[in-house]
Amino acid sequence: MKHLLDTRDLTRTQAIEILDVADYMAQVKAENRKLNVLAGKTVVNLFFEDSTRTRLSFESAEKRLGADITNFAARGSSVSKGESLKDTAQTLKAISADAFVIRHSASGAPQRLAEAGWTDIPVLNAGDGTHAHPTQALLDAVSLRQFKAQRDGLESPRGTDLNGMRVLIVGDILHSRVARSNLWLLKNLGPMSLLWLRLRFCLCILSVGSRIGDLRFSTISMTQSLQNLTRL
Repeated sequence: MKHLLDTRDLTRTQAIEILDVADYMAQVKAENRKLNVLAGKTVVNLFFEDSTRTRLSFESAEKRLGADITNFAARGSSVSKGESLKDTAQTLKAISADAFVIRHSASGAPQRLAEAGWTDIPVLNAGDGTHAHPTQALLDAVSLRQFKAQRDGLESPRGTDLNGMRVLIVGDILHSRVARSNLWLLKNLGPMSLLWLRLRFCLCILSVGSRIGDLRFSTISMTQSLQNLTRL
């Protein structure tokens, strides 16, 4: 897998492998260790949208893995004068970037960067428009899997899925890139029950409904959902 653009692109095996690595890295962090597996590599953080948590999380991980970091913000750059994504990508390729982490307000921008032929550099999607936020969905799955392992008395969540869990998603789901990414990821980590509050979810579900696979959908009230949750 060269790029990470959307959780819908991940197989079940790939998703579990990523979650297992995340679990191992959490152990490394707890032991205050660093792994210089990216020593000599340059990661460029391309943030065309403002961000605090996602940007700092990526920077922290990159440093812990020994990478050299170049931060790019649209504000104060030539983007504000009309420079295109293509121009920016080719400029950064010229400084020997090894990976791009991109957040963009336009849905599909990371995929365009990865597949347009402007560069052959791996692309990680840190959120694009209302489309997808795969790394946030993976982080949610890490938390859910850790909870499930503790509940089931397992020493480690490694190698496990989210089979049998009941998950409630609350918020403006129609415009949520995180919710969309969660839907596709949960599809591969089930079967499970996904619960949501009335109305807001309807159009989103219709757009992906028949392809969700093992997920079972229920429309319930807040009171009912809190009574039936495994994890909120």
